[in-house]
Amino acid sequence: MPMLELQDVHAYYGNIHALKGISLTVEQGEIVTLIGANGAGKTTTLRTIQGLIRPRTGSIKLEGEELTKLPAHEVNRRGICQSPEGRLIFPRMTVQENLEMGAFTRTDKDGIARDLERVFSLFPRLKERVRQKGGTLSGGEQQMLAMARAMMGNPRVLLLDEPSMGLAPLLVETIFETIQALNQQGTTILLVEQNARMALGIARRGYVLQTGEIRLQGDAARLRDDEEVRKTYLGEG
Repeated sequence: MPMLELQDVHAYYGNIHALKGISLTVEQGEIVTLIGANGAGKTTTLRTIQGLIRPRTGSIKLEGEELTKLPAHEVNRRGICQSPEGRLIFPRMTVQENLEMGAFTRTDKDGIARDLERVFSLFPRLKERVRQKGGTLSGGEQQMLAMARAMMGNPRVLLLDEPSMGLAPLLVETIFETIQALNQQGTTILLVEQNARMALGIARRGYVLQTGEIRLQGDAARLRDDEEVRKTYLGEG
């Protein structure tokens, strides 16, 4: 049984048909990536999984449990946690307070304390800035905080939406190394990323979205070698 499974999901923004029958799976322990152009439906897919958009038809299951009728906070409580596009940290809260907000559905104080130490080991800069307001952090530090806040939810599946957006190349490498480290520690990850080369470099499998539909799917290595992917998403002739 997949950790996460979408079957024939259709979602709308008003009358706009944003997702047109999306079906995908994420197995336990995998990194799976969604790539595609702007407007392809990548972020909408994550928002629909998270419960922020209610699909009109289709099924979304977490280890066999249907999620489509649940509100977003209940989806979060069951273990789907997201680091959103644009980071969306709480700028007037400290790093510590932002991280505590990530654990808002939890009551296991000992587990929260362990996860706090875990994210500080992954993101030592955040520990150095624990009393600093989120809005005063650099772009890279804010991205680290957004990912760490999502990890404080103790995710069974971690949704990452454009974690490299707007970052300098050196910071992009750091973020992707951290994603790999999270995965090596056992976190299952669904990654939306416009840097297709980097995403396919760390993912096991991938899906290519185009105008709300999956056009290609398969092992990441095979997608990297696909002529259409190389031309359209990797910038190769």
